Amino acid sequence: MSTRTASAADDPVIESRADLLEVFAKGEKPRDRWRIGTEHEKFVYFTSDHRAPSYEEKGGIHALLIGLTRYGWEPVYEGDNIIALSGSDGSVSLEPAGQFELSGAPLENLHQTCAETGRHLTQVKEVGDMLGLGFLGLGLWPDKRRDELPIMPKGRYKIMLDHMPRVGSMGLDMMMRTCTIQTNLDYSSEADMVKKFRVSLALQPLATALFANSPFLEGKPNGFLSYRSHIWTDTDPHRTGMLPFVFDDGFGYERYADYMLNVPMYFVFRDGGYVDAAGLDFKDFLSGNLSVRPGEKPTKDDWNDHLSTAFPEVRLKSFLEMRGADGGPWNTICALPAFWVGILYDQTALDAAYDLVKDWSIAEQQQLRDDVPRLALDARAPGGRSLHDVAREVMKIADAGLKARARLNGVGDSEQSFLNPLHEIVASGKVPAQRLLDRYHGEWGGDLSRIYGEMSF
Repeated sequence: MSTRTASAADDPVIESRADLLEVFAKGEKPRDRWRIGTEHEKFVYFTSDHRAPSYEEKGGIHALLIGLTRYGWEPVYEGDNIIALSGSDGSVSLEPAGQFELSGAPLENLHQTCAETGRHLTQVKEVGDMLGLGFLGLGLWPDKRRDELPIMPKGRYKIMLDHMPRVGSMGLDMMMRTCTIQTNLDYSSEADMVKKFRVSLALQPLATALFANSPFLEGKPNGFLSYRSHIWTDTDPHRTGMLPFVFDDGFGYERYADYMLNVPMYFVFRDGGYVDAAGLDFKDFLSGNLSVRPGEKPTKDDWNDHLSTAFPEVRLKSFLEMRGADGGPWNTICALPAFWVGILYDQTALDAAYDLVKDWSIAEQQQLRDDVPRLALDARAPGGRSLHDVAREVMKIADAGLKARARLNGVGDSEQSFLNPLHEIVASGKVPAQRLLDRYHGEWGGDLSRIYGEMSF
């Protein structure tokens, strides 16, 4: 989640509806300026006993942040606490229970993206080795209860932790027990955004299936392949889900702004701190009638903050965020942006993907999204096809899209190689969670502690 630490002195007040839409329109870029942003989270644990470290304890999260400054990362403070780092590779931030996130810089190609991932993981492992910390690549804590997990000292998280139980049964699990990989991509125009939004939203359940990696909860199988995805089904109905209106005639910036205006607020950031506005109406803020800031109207930064508090399967800000994948090992961190870049950044590939999904009904898409957390590639896609069959077709589209981009590294390798982990999954029909379950019931003999040795970075 985004980190805000200061209010800009020149942050303008929103004066009109055009100001709300401006953030989306300013995201438009010509093709030669399209970039790739990758975000990935991992669980942090003490190697001695697999316990999740608190922020302040010796060798804990604060020490990990301080340790990374040796690589040129600059501390970011909230009050007296370092809660993030900034640098040339983007930013490092903390999720509510100490999950460690890199929000990568906007990069030109996938070779740069994977190199950035490699630098980050090398750095955290080097510091972790000194502190006795390890890093686990999964979509869900496999063996931790919520009451065993620490809370990071970030103001927005306190507000969210208080609010989540009011609106869903699994919001605290989402905040404290999950990790994800996300890809952020650009668009050239409103029409290009719409087409990319529709394709990526329809295919988001396929990404969830391919990256399903959360089959354990509190020390045993949980009955799902992506329990992380299942958690989102009862987190907060006002700000999650498949967004069927994206497929309505006339969808564009205006309709997405209307959606966001109906998403209840979480907070207002003022004077370096967070004011609790959970459940309040942003439209009241626009009219100067927000109860916690009477007479005050929102700034553009407030609107950007608000845009970051909705969590649909695909999210629009000044770029599109793909939000369907579980956290996983190094090669899947590189594979997720390869999957979406191959589909969305080549026009022929985008057109082919659109032709594949354009006749899928809203009900069929929702059914697929509901089935995938349990069934992954064994789910039935719209039209009665197996999702596994759809995966074969989509992987061909993504591969062709990367080939057409022809972005080579210094030794002549193409971006297509980053899809190899997904080709292996599709060839075998087994997603990562199924392979973990095979090990748990087989060679591990039900000893889930083995997962730390096999799924750590």
